[in-house]
Amino acid sequence: MNIWALKKDSPLKLLLLELVQRYGEDVLALNNVEQNFQAIDIHLLNEPTLSAYIYTFGQTQGFYGIDLRYPIPTNNIVGESENLNLEQTIGIITTHLF
Repeated sequence: MNIWALKKDSPLKLLLLELVQRYGEDVLALNNVEQNFQAIDIHLLNEPTLSAYIYTFGQTQGFYGIDLRYPIPTNNIVGESENLNLEQTIGIITTHLF
């Protein structure tokens, strides 16, 4: 994936670059359905039903919100993790997806 070619908010591109640097280029995939400029939905390449929806809208500049999605939708965690810095966001993604 060419991160710089994505039409996404710069903090989201920075997050993706950090994730690629830590975990490799062919580990994570983007859900292409998400069209919001300030949001991405990522999952492990072979596990699309377990994902993290990361967004910058409604957050302090340079901070993130994250919703955790599970195979059983009633277990999703939505709206509980907001105004997180980059390291906090990566930590949640690491725990959730890896």
